[in-house]
Amino acid sequence: MSTSTPAIRTEGLTKHFRTTAAVTDLTLTVPPGEVFGFLGPNGAGKSTTIRMLLGLLRPTAGAAEIFGVPAADVERAHRSLAYVPADVALWPGMTGRQCLELLAGVGPGTDVAYRDQLVARFQLEPDRLARTYSTGNRQKVALVAAFATRAPLLVLDEPTSGLDPLMEREFRGCLAEAAANGQTVLLSSHQLAEVEAVCSRVGILRRGRLAEVAGLDDLRRLRRSEMTVDLARPAPELLGLASLPGVADLRWHSDLRLTLSLVGPPGEVLAALAGADVARLDVREPSLEEIFLDYYGEDAA
Repeated sequence: MSTSTPAIRTEGLTKHFRTTAAVTDLTLTVPPGEVFGFLGPNGAGKSTTIRMLLGLLRPTAGAAEIFGVPAADVERAHRSLAYVPADVALWPGMTGRQCLELLAGVGPGTDVAYRDQLVARFQLEPDRLARTYSTGNRQKVALVAAFATRAPLLVLDEPTSGLDPLMEREFRGCLAEAAANGQTVLLSSHQLAEVEAVCSRVGILRRGRLAEVAGLDDLRRLRRSEMTVDLARPAPELLGLASLPGVADLRWHSDLRLTLSLVGPPGEVLAALAGADVARLDVREPSLEEIFLDYYGEDAA
């Protein structure tokens, strides 16, 4: 497996269900070793895309590859990946330990010592029957099985469903370890803070089409920053801020406080503020959630 071969590559990937276009002309490259966030509201086409990457759905048009292997060649492609779905189903009459053993036999291999560590870290009770597991415990079994494979590619579709905050933190630690180990991660999640914490790039899917693929910093620069300025004394010269490039929604709350929205670099605004007696300056960047809502508006509700 060449280190220059993309972990994931799609070209014009399209899937139609009768008259419904679930995914349209999706072209994407995820290089080896990247933690890539895959975002979009329900119905945007994320799970359909993932199912095509896994070879579970045949595309209407286009192609998908896993480390250069056609995704449709399931036997070969799955030697390089591990998958965690949003809703994990286990064999109800088997214990968690038996489920882990069975999963180890169908994947790309398992680091047994690491798996034992993960069982402890996720506080999984492996000798209970799977039928007694909560949603979160079923999710733990799938996560332990996937991370223990040390697979070159981890495909995680809403992987923290049902996990409590402590286990979510453990999950993020495992993601960091996978990234440090050179593994690639495709993370589809509605936990936008989670994506923001672990991903280096994100793709935002809207109605089956990629609306944006960029680094988090690049995405933030595309959106407005909110500035709050507190003055030690009135500064009438700042009334001209509204005419500077990128400044919008300038509001004076008093003679000593103003707020504004800024699109793009802040250089000219900061130069103007340098001549005033500024007591405090706060700049708030938009969160990934706000960027997400900005793309979708009412669609994201």
